[in-house]
Amino acid sequence: MRTFSLVFAGLLAFSAFGQETGVDSSAVVADSVQVPTTDLDSAALHALDERLARLDSEHLMFAFHSLREVDTNTPLPLTDSVFEYYMAELDARTPFEMAYNPVVKRYLERYLKYGTARLSRMMAHGQYYFPMFEEHLDKYDMPLEIKYLAVVESALNPKARSYVGATGLWQFMYGTGKLYDLKVNSYVDDRNDPLKSTEAACQYMLKMYDVFEDWNLVLAAYNSGPGNVRKAIRRSGGKTSYWEIRPFLPRETSAYVPLFIAATYAMEYGHLYGIGPADIPVYYMETDTVRITQQVHFKQIQDELGVDEALMEFLNPQYKYKIVPVVKGQDYFLSLPKDAANHFRIGQDSIYKVAEGYFESRASSMPDFTQMNERTVHRVKSGETLGHIAGKYGVGVSEIKRWNGLKSDMIRVGQRIVVYPRRL
Repeated sequence: MRTFSLVFAGLLAFSAFGQETGVDSSAVVADSVQVPTTDLDSAALHALDERLARLDSEHLMFAFHSLREVDTNTPLPLTDSVFEYYMAELDARTPFEMAYNPVVKRYLERYLKYGTARLSRMMAHGQYYFPMFEEHLDKYDMPLEIKYLAVVESALNPKARSYVGATGLWQFMYGTGKLYDLKVNSYVDDRNDPLKSTEAACQYMLKMYDVFEDWNLVLAAYNSGPGNVRKAIRRSGGKTSYWEIRPFLPRETSAYVPLFIAATYAMEYGHLYGIGPADIPVYYMETDTVRITQQVHFKQIQDELGVDEALMEFLNPQYKYKIVPVVKGQDYFLSLPKDAANHFRIGQDSIYKVAEGYFESRASSMPDFTQMNERTVHRVKSGETLGHIAGKYGVGVSEIKRWNGLKSDMIRVGQRIVVYPRRL
């Protein structure tokens, strides 16, 4: 029924256009039939085909917008002409080269046809994270569309962890994170901190832009490293366009920029396809931060201020055990809804007093504080288990699994296992 309505609206729009301009639509049809195509060369025919396709796209868009004035729930069709129309609009207002091609189309369909529930969740998380990202991007005069890179990297999940150990919204490896002052210890992983990791991502991409002076190449370098991008430029004969060097990039990176283009399109125009954000518990501008001066557990905050633990985990994903530690020389902060933050400042003495009793009663079960300064890569030998490796380095099996993104205890001979040892 909606298809019929769209076609009917298009016909009405075309008819109204003819009446408004004084053009006889029947005459237009008659003239189009009488075009002497046999006298046109192939170039002219190609130009005519392109013009007709453009007119068809414009008429379709006019019909769609006319129909949405009557029924705002009418979704856009998943057609090439529609994708091309809005991609051109997107390309005109961003420094990225927003190309539309079969590769991009495949990822667009992944978001808009097969992954609508996931897209809805990411839209919801975007309502919280994007204002935060935009503050940092604006500070460095970077394209605001870079916020959509976190959609590709982590699906806007601040606790996302790849099979190679990249972590957080921006998927920092341990070594790269350390270069940008993202610290890791027993209780805190700064790579999961939305504010700190966003600052680090901005600094890293600015450094890449100084090298390549092209934002599409910056994206490729973010994924594969600047060395692989330089290598692809050399192999391509010195080309400096992403699409020209794409065949020479690692396989994953060759899909990375098309996926970014599709993610940007889906997040910008998903609402036109009938996809909206899921519910979100709080917006970024409704939160505030408080400096913690004494160790606290999320449970005390919940008991004293009525803020749900799950909400605190969402706002503070960097704290591994729902504990905000106090470490000499380091400042830790807790994000809370604004009202709760104000109440915390007023009643923090009583909250800290309750926290003292809580931790004293559980001291024996609390993990020791260890600063993860050095990373060791252990190669699995014949007969070794995760238990053997954990005992050798003074860590827990669960920690090794978390550091390496392992779903089970199964390991194979020769496998490389990342460990942050407590003893060597």
